[in-house]
Amino acid sequence: MNRWLIGARPRTLPAAVVPVALGAAAAVGQQHPVWWRVAGALVVSLALQVGVNYANDYSDGVRGTDAQRIGPARLVASGLAVASAVKRAALIAFGVAAVAGLVLAVVTSWWLLAVGAAALLAGWGYTGGPKPYGYFGLGELFVFIFFGLVATVGTTFVVCERLTAIAWLAGCIAGCLACALLVVNNLRDIPTDRIAGKRTLAVRLGDRRTRALYLALLVAAFALVVAAALEGRPWAALGLAGVVLAIVPARAIVRGAHARALIPVLGGTGKVQLATGLLAALGIALGG
Repeated sequence: MNRWLIGARPRTLPAAVVPVALGAAAAVGQQHPVWWRVAGALVVSLALQVGVNYANDYSDGVRGTDAQRIGPARLVASGLAVASAVKRAALIAFGVAAVAGLVLAVVTSWWLLAVGAAALLAGWGYTGGPKPYGYFGLGELFVFIFFGLVATVGTTFVVCERLTAIAWLAGCIAGCLACALLVVNNLRDIPTDRIAGKRTLAVRLGDRRTRALYLALLVAAFALVVAAALEGRPWAALGLAGVVLAIVPARAIVRGAHARALIPVLGGTGKVQLATGLLAALGIALGG
């Protein structure tokens, strides 16, 4: 596989697609929607996700955090690419997101520039800079905000220039699913992160409570799907079909899967995220 595709970590891209799909669905039924803007929102979201992945690869690599990595190979730590090239790839991806975001701000509202700037800073600051917030247990909070609320509600806004209750609910669904993905990733890396001094939320909570958090996030996501159905979009309940896919990774978490055994749990969680998010989006759109 091409090394840059490895570095982009395609399995994480559902975290960028799902909130845009949910945000677009929440705009159905609103007055005067402009649908081409969904494409712009998707470019922003995907470019940010790829940029974050490259930025994390670069920052963790130069810090030596990935020296004893259990999961898929990272470009800098494994020597597949030099640090400067990975940093450049991150900046290019962030630049693409910035240009697409600027276009959306021009045709909607200039205050989106402040939101976009905050997203870019958050993307770099996760593991970059002098005090990366991902090293202090704040990663899940920022993922919930930016790959949940901001990406979803922002998509709804650029399409119809309104903020709606269903968009906020959909953003919470996306946020919980994205956080579940990050939590299981950090659960896998607890031993190596602890040695490297990376105090993720998983390291702070410990193994048992991190597993409980993962299960709670899945339960919360499905509860929010029900809430969206009760909010006048009954077909949103289609997202509950994701429960079927959640059984296998949830069972693995309960049974104590660890280290490399958590890699398929990560993949399974991505499938839950994609299926639940897209089916809920379809249902929300049908009810619009």
